Amino acid sequence: MIQNLWMVMTDLAPWLILGAAIAGLLHGLLPSDFIIRHLRGRGGVLKAVALGVPMPLCSCGVIPAGLGLKKDGASDGASVGFLISTPQTGVDSILVSASFLGWPFALFKVLAALVTGLLGGWLTELGSNESSSTEGRPVEASNDELKGIRGMVEHGLDTVRSIWGWLAIGIFVSAAISTWLPPELLRDFSGTGLVLGVGLMLMISMPLYVCATASVPIAAALVMQGLPAGTAMVFLMAGPATNLATMGAVLQGFGKKVLAIYLVVIIAGSVIAAFVFDAVIGAGPMGHGSHEHEGGLIAVVSAILITGALLWFAFEDVRYWWQRRAAPAAGEKVLELQVEGMTCMGCVRKLTGRLEAMDGVEAAVVELEPGSARVAGEIELEDLKAAVIASGFRVS
Repeated sequence: MIQNLWMVMTDLAPWLILGAAIAGLLHGLLPSDFIIRHLRGRGGVLKAVALGVPMPLCSCGVIPAGLGLKKDGASDGASVGFLISTPQTGVDSILVSASFLGWPFALFKVLAALVTGLLGGWLTELGSNESSSTEGRPVEASNDELKGIRGMVEHGLDTVRSIWGWLAIGIFVSAAISTWLPPELLRDFSGTGLVLGVGLMLMISMPLYVCATASVPIAAALVMQGLPAGTAMVFLMAGPATNLATMGAVLQGFGKKVLAIYLVVIIAGSVIAAFVFDAVIGAGPMGHGSHEHEGGLIAVVSAILITGALLWFAFEDVRYWWQRRAAPAAGEKVLELQVEGMTCMGCVRKLTGRLEAMDGVEAAVVELEPGSARVAGEIELEDLKAAVIASGFRVS
């Protein structure tokens, strides 16, 4: 179990760091209103999917990048479309798939990622209460603290911090399945036929951490042993796009309704793609290349960094919970504001830290829902409002 836990960490950690870095770079380098102008509405979904398909991010790496887009003003539909399409493909995955499974398989998988990403994004837009218009939509503060290198790093860390709990659960479950699931089970799929094989593959691949690139050799080996190519398509579509960490992040960031859309689109899309591919194209020519998901020093260092970060985030959450027990008493002078723009616990911690650092503040309690800040101490209301705005949020 410990060995598999470490293997999962070394697999996902570099991609998670890459995803956080991309989220930070997008936040720091793009103008404050760029994402709001381009990644909203149905046109925004198309642009987000087109951005995500060639991007080399695995399933856990796409989480901070996708949530970062949402925090920066992208619509829910654009963010979901990005989250669905990106982990299924990537330039590295496309080339490796072509090498092992042939260009028909690789290009069909790209088409399937585009279709599922667009469908998931548009369905999310239809069910969202967000306005697709950018007029009148406030833009978060753009000051030196929110931009620049420090702002990029903080933004990247915040996107990981907001879903650290689901990441930890996903890592443990993936390692547990890898430990106790018999390796022979996947090989036995060759005799189950397409229908049963697709169902079983969905049950196994969805909770696992599956890298779209690293898993191609596994899928190719199974196809060589008689597994229907369509079943391998399900493995390489549903596996990378779903795992417990991703599902938990979508639930926390977008809600139950969007999570349902997300899962239905991925499951239905991968199943339909499997049957269409087997009926129209078939297995296709097999390549003879080889690909290994490199570990080495980068993976080890990344795993150590992510492990340390998860432990630190856990400690911060425990400390935050303890501080809430010392909330301002009823008799103390308390100022309360309604705050807009907070999307995760990282936002809560950020604002809490800024308020507690202000002169005259004795205690501060920030709530994500319904979006409020209560501060006890000798402080002026206008100073409190200025601190909230300087942190990148809005006072309603």
